Amino acid sequence: MSQRLSLDTGFVLDAWLTRDVWPRRILAFLVDVIAIAILAAAIGWVIVVLGFLTLGLGFLLLHLTPLIPPVYYVLWLQTRGAATPGQRLLGLTVRQDDTLILADPVRPSLAQSIAWTVLLGLSFALSMLPFLVMFATRRRRAAHDLLSGLTVVHATALNRAPAMP
Repeated sequence: MSQRLSLDTGFVLDAWLTRDVWPRRILAFLVDVIAIAILAAAIGWVIVVLGFLTLGLGFLLLHLTPLIPPVYYVLWLQTRGAATPGQRLLGLTVRQDDTLILADPVRPSLAQSIAWTVLLGLSFALSMLPFLVMFATRRRRAAHDLLSGLTVVHATALNRAPAMP
């Protein structure tokens, strides 16, 4: 009598794509915070110079500086790599969750990128409690990932099949 160990291929694929993703996401976020701070400082300096050159009128542009982080995230998620510089540095990318089983998973749409970014900000506004959902989901998705239909995965794992036992 022989017994076979049956593995759910979906579970193996999920484990392959999302192994150790959540600690990498934290480090990627810290890299992105530094990049946003440098970008905001550079933009702030340009606005101050412009403010002096326009006798104070250019200082009105300082009201747009809170848009720097959301625009940063949305624009980077729309690039070919579908990842912020921090995510790319740590080997991560963002894909539509329902297309992960395809040979070439789809990058986020503009609407999904905007939703993901707004919900990420809301997660921080809610004392980061929505991030705890990550420990209860199969693909380690936070609440903003679930609600926007996106998943953060290893970029190198997308094009390689997991080794099946």
